[in-house]
Amino acid sequence: MEVTPGADEYAESDASVVRRSLTDPDAFAALFDRYADDIHGYAARRLGTEAADDLMAETFVIAFQRRRGYDLSKPHARPWLYGIVTNLVRGHRRAEARRLRALARAAYAPPGGQGEALEDRVAARVSAEGIRAELAGALAALPTRYRDVLLVVAWGDLDYAEAAEALSVPVGTVRSRLHRARKKLREALGGSDPTRLHDASEEPGHG
Repeated sequence: MEVTPGADEYAESDASVVRRSLTDPDAFAALFDRYADDIHGYAARRLGTEAADDLMAETFVIAFQRRRGYDLSKPHARPWLYGIVTNLVRGHRRAEARRLRALARAAYAPPGGQGEALEDRVAARVSAEGIRAELAGALAALPTRYRDVLLVVAWGDLDYAEAAEALSVPVGTVRSRLHRARKKLREALGGSDPTRLHDASEEPGHG
């Protein structure tokens, strides 16, 4: 059967791409093409669009530099990449917390003058990035380890096993931290949890 050009590229696993890149560095670009938009979107929601460009680029630079240590038994590189970008975000945890608190305060800025202009700008950014002021405040109050698990699942769209791989913690720890993070969010938001995108059980683990 004749194979159409490019068919092998789309069928090739991430692990195979990494393996091929060991002798052909240009091959690594396939991972960038597959995941750059997702990584950029995740970074933008956590630290804003201005920081996302740098974080996305740094994520793939680090991934390229560490590709020889990639576990080739894992066909999907997505959790690995989310682990790298989450570690980078963690290095900006104070900036993230400040940003979230600023977004939360913007909802209560007094009308008129510069306050109104600031509120308009922040409101537009919140709308674009899908973060409500109340949610921003609740996220800012979470410990970093809880926020990382919650957002890599909710915004990174990783399942529990992938989140565990990304964050280098046991699955039980992911379940436990996610359960506690969502409990705190519900308490802060009057019972709602807008980050709840999965139907998986919230039963806490033992990690």
